[in-house]
Amino acid sequence: MSAVAALAVLGGGLAVSGSLAYGSPGDAGPRDAVGRGAQDLVREDGFPAALAAVEDRDGRVQDYTAGTGDLETGAAVPVNGQVRAGSNTKSLTAAVVLQLVGEGKVKLDEPIETYLPGLVRGDGIDGSRITVRNLLQHTSGLPDYVQSLGMDPFEIRDTYYNPRDVLDLALSQGAAFEPGAKWQYSNTNYVLAGLLVEKVTGRPFGEEITNRIIEPLGLTDTYWPSTGERGLRGEHPKGYAAATPGAPLKDITRLDPSQAWAAGQLVTTPRDLNRFFSALLDGEVLGAAELKEMTTTVPVTEGAPAPGTGYGLGLFSTPLSCGTELYGHGGSIHGYETYGGATKDGRAATVATTALSSSVAADPEDIVAAHRHVYDLVDTAVCQ
Repeated sequence: MSAVAALAVLGGGLAVSGSLAYGSPGDAGPRDAVGRGAQDLVREDGFPAALAAVEDRDGRVQDYTAGTGDLETGAAVPVNGQVRAGSNTKSLTAAVVLQLVGEGKVKLDEPIETYLPGLVRGDGIDGSRITVRNLLQHTSGLPDYVQSLGMDPFEIRDTYYNPRDVLDLALSQGAAFEPGAKWQYSNTNYVLAGLLVEKVTGRPFGEEITNRIIEPLGLTDTYWPSTGERGLRGEHPKGYAAATPGAPLKDITRLDPSQAWAAGQLVTTPRDLNRFFSALLDGEVLGAAELKEMTTTVPVTEGAPAPGTGYGLGLFSTPLSCGTELYGHGGSIHGYETYGGATKDGRAATVATTALSSSVAADPEDIVAAHRHVYDLVDTAVCQ
């Protein structure tokens, strides 16, 4: 797996000014390790900005910012600013499907052919052999369409993609492997999951994720972009991208996210992501049987953030340095990279940066290292 492909699993030389919403670089105490880590993401790795929200077992929240929210004006990074969630969207998508399972409208081990007859077809691809569980678990064998979109994000930033458009890109490639043979991350799985939701409910996917997840949990800074909507509605740091890895960064905040749809279109904040993952583990989103299915994992064999990482149904389980498990996801979409989750004992942390690791570095090892530093900061935030 290439460095860029590995980052899809979770998804030079800038002059920046630093700000810290909590603490300062000179303060002593372990809690300031998060602030220092956020500043290191800017100073050492070259991200224009970093944001973090950390919640302890007692529900106390600390917010952190570092870097510059707008490289042109030098504006500060808004505390808990909105970012594109990327593949964190998959956890909400899986939760919607599992709610339908709980309602008896979908069966996890039923072929996707049952719900979307005649749709999943290609060279070596047969929808009657791919189950709903295979889709949510990334064991379907369906290829990922993302590489077919091209590597220059500025060429497609204003392109609207119908979900069927990106599905056709994937199906034209043929099967990657036999269903259930192994684990391999593919955004195509979650485009199909979104189409499944629409077919079963008879309603637009964005409406379902809003009515079932966003509004009931009070995620007031989270929303599903409308068709064709390219800006961000609330306070946000600008997102940046490079035409090729390591090239000069340019503003790509304005972007049509339909290229990601149910696999990565959501807009949210670090605090709202913490709230979602904590509520999920607390049983506020799913029934006990469905939550158990979601948190039952298979080994992640490619691009894992840490040894022992597993993937459930739209959810990574990652061992942390303090001996606990982080249940969450991560997301990479042009302009923003996020990683975080929650623990079963009530801790949560999310870190977001305003560029992809593959935009701030050119060498594959440096790209992986920059992404690793984001993961390490989440580990620090939860374990301190």
